[in-house]
Amino acid sequence: MNRYQQTFERLKKEDKIAFIPFWMLGDPTPEASLETIKTIAQHADILELGLPFSDPLADGPTIQAAVNRSLEAGTNTAKCLEIITQIRAAFPNKPIGLLVYLNLVLQYGINQFFTDCKKAGVDSVLIPELPVEEINLVKEAAAKNQIELVFLLSTNTPNNRREKIYQHSGGFIYTVSKPSITGAKTDLSNETLKLVGELKTQTDLPICVGFGISTPQHVQALKSAGADGAIIGSELINVYQQDGLEALNKLCADCAQST
Repeated sequence: MNRYQQTFERLKKEDKIAFIPFWMLGDPTPEASLETIKTIAQHADILELGLPFSDPLADGPTIQAAVNRSLEAGTNTAKCLEIITQIRAAFPNKPIGLLVYLNLVLQYGINQFFTDCKKAGVDSVLIPELPVEEINLVKEAAAKNQIELVFLLSTNTPNNRREKIYQHSGGFIYTVSKPSITGAKTDLSNETLKLVGELKTQTDLPICVGFGISTPQHVQALKSAGADGAIIGSELINVYQQDGLEALNKLCADCAQST
């Protein structure tokens, strides 16, 4: 049983869902991001971390700004893996997911990338612009290193593609709250909550919702809808930028308590 399975099984017994904070590795600097990730990890059931890439197509202004700060601080893939290694040492049982754009994987070398991710302690990799139909590009390298592949699914995903995603996904299904770029939103649509219930009838894989989730109330609504996890990224970055680490810590604590 891998870390994801252990975590979701524990949460089910506790009648909770997973709080999954996202942070951009290297933001605002590699050293500061290590401290920040350790802070949010204390409240997290699962960590989702991003590798900075110069053209983050799925991300909105907040995460784009985080990417720019990270790159300006000299962060690269090797430095990110060093940070993850330290996070893994501090939190040996916590699942760590990595969001990385395909160009970075290709530049690093597919086999070497997954090998080094395994060494660092990564549990899953999400490549947002890699469609499930092209999974063979990375499938063998991921499987050899026992790394789960996570795919995005939204209200726009037709049933035949959903079946392919269920077949090839591991860890959880990353469910997009609304087809759009990332970014904190004030409302959580009924369409999103309806989608969660629909997906729960189609697959036994955990359903975790991201893109626009920003408040403890959103977390509670997702739990009521039957989701298995809530992914919050942009709002965490906003709070940190505006009010600092203490405010970020409080928001994470509030979200975790809402699960």
